Amino acid sequence: MTTKRRAGAVLALFMTSALLLAGCNGGEDAGPTEDEPYKNPVTLTWWHNASQDGPGKTYWEKVAKDFSALHPTVTIQIEAIETNQLQRTRLPAALLSSDPPDIFQAWGGGEIREQVEADYLKDITEKVRTEVAGIGSAAEIWQANGKQYGLPFRMGIEGIWYNKDMFAQAGISAPPTTFQELNDAVTKLKAINVIPIAVGAGDKWPAAHWWYNLALRACSVDTLKKASNELAFDDPCFVKAGEDLKTFLATNPFQPNFIATPGQNDPTSANGMLANGKAAMELMGDWNKGTLETVAQDPEAVKKFLGWFPVPALSGSPGDPKAALGGGDGFACAKNAPVECVEFLKYIVSPEVQKAYAETGTGLPVAKGAEAGVTDPALKSILEATASATYVQLWLDTAYGSTVGNAMNDAIVAIFAGNGSPEQVVSAMKAAARK
Repeated sequence: MTTKRRAGAVLALFMTSALLLAGCNGGEDAGPTEDEPYKNPVTLTWWHNASQDGPGKTYWEKVAKDFSALHPTVTIQIEAIETNQLQRTRLPAALLSSDPPDIFQAWGGGEIREQVEADYLKDITEKVRTEVAGIGSAAEIWQANGKQYGLPFRMGIEGIWYNKDMFAQAGISAPPTTFQELNDAVTKLKAINVIPIAVGAGDKWPAAHWWYNLALRACSVDTLKKASNELAFDDPCFVKAGEDLKTFLATNPFQPNFIATPGQNDPTSANGMLANGKAAMELMGDWNKGTLETVAQDPEAVKKFLGWFPVPALSGSPGDPKAALGGGDGFACAKNAPVECVEFLKYIVSPEVQKAYAETGTGLPVAKGAEAGVTDPALKSILEATASATYVQLWLDTAYGSTVGNAMNDAIVAIFAGNGSPEQVVSAMKAAARK
């Protein structure tokens, strides 16, 4: 999600709490009033998911340092936490405590709604109107009940990252535009003894994203919107997504033991396989380029062979072939965080800081005017595809909230493992929605 998201996702959600200075933490606001930022010294604790050494982690360290240089009364303590750990354990436990981080990763959608209902988040609506106007409709994902509770810093659609050299060796002249062409590419890659596609089913969500994309091909846009708004999963297209997934799995496109392979952040992970020439493709969000370079033995080689194309259309399916799955990363403030937390969010999405983020190559910025920082050809392709998509659906586990999302991902991975069914995915989603 940055990952999803990816989610991205977007995008899996959230005991060891970070040590905070007395009177300067997210649980107790002893700092200046809402109208007087920077008057008294405060310490902000910040949890983000750029946990691997690389351009993302280095960038956030610089952002914190630069902000403190501009505002000497503010000290920022950073803790970088791997996405799955952050979403599933650390953040949920911290938000339940009296000592949450002031600033933390937020993926929007149903997850934001759940956190608002639990009274965890600061309402920042009145203080970020200018920033929301500069971001546009993407900011709505971080709203609940018409109020703003977070700001995104990255937004883009998901697609398939691939090794252009391997495609050329296999005689694949152009990226697949349909699943039939994708199946043909799988066959050609196997013929030269190359693993066609890497998937990190060990982390669940990377595998589940294949079902998500097939749901976009099987379901109408109206059905997708209704599912997100009402948690309604009665349309038979959701079962069809599982059936189409089983058909695709039958082509054996993935590496051996994919069910135990982690998704990211390790040379043995799925993106480690793509980065190090052990697989030709990987389905992942726009943040993946920076992650690939982090786990690559030869980052310069990755820059030369890496390409990207949108998820192919599925012939004969009623869904919109130009619809795309996407999402972003953002940050929110704990309910009782000092006002400086909101000021820091505003700084993160300022055009100059966003342009610098784009220049890291770790994702696509959201602020208008920051596009000039996007120079990588693959990221430019994602920028263009995002602009031309007829509909962008937020990562389904994020859109539906963590209760439905976790149950859905578990049931989808059971299909990958060979002991689940399309019907069981929908049953799990409905049962979770009733909770």
